[in-house]
Amino acid sequence: MIAPLYQFTDAEVKKLLNSLVIIVDTREQQNEHITAYLSKKGVPYKVKKLDHGDYSALLPAAPDMGIARPMHFDIAIERKNSVDELAGSIKDRNRFENEFYRARNSRFVLMVEDADGYENIIMHRYRSQYKPLSLLGSLKTFEARYGFTTAFIKKEMAGNFIYYHLYYYVRDALKEG
Repeated sequence: MIAPLYQFTDAEVKKLLNSLVIIVDTREQQNEHITAYLSKKGVPYKVKKLDHGDYSALLPAAPDMGIARPMHFDIAIERKNSVDELAGSIKDRNRFENEFYRARNSRFVLMVEDADGYENIIMHRYRSQYKPLSLLGSLKTFEARYGFTTAFIKKEMAGNFIYYHLYYYVRDALKEG
């Protein structure tokens, strides 16, 4: 890692984080609960095509702080709306694996909107004929191979999870360079 040319002060980091924009992929669907959360909290978001993942972050240009153009960050969140969708995605192995392959040089999280998702996999509470240990084995193999983690969360917490996951990643990047 190359040392940053400038180390932001805590006040500058706070000011920059207040301008954080969440990027929502153009192909993301049925995410009104997420955009409603962001709007309610006053968090700006922009719909834009992402190369991988459904959500990412950027800081707009801030010339007064030495940021001449928008800063994009190498982090993405892929959202699945249920264990059913996750099982269907994993069953289509090539497409699913290609998504992670494209993201291999980024920080990446797979977010599944099902707080009991792990248990639901083990107990085969999903519509696919995919056997529970096969589904779990495929998921854990992809995690190991591509270095991502899976977060099972309540649908109502998805907007919060996305915002704070990206917020703290950007904060750390600004503080640590």
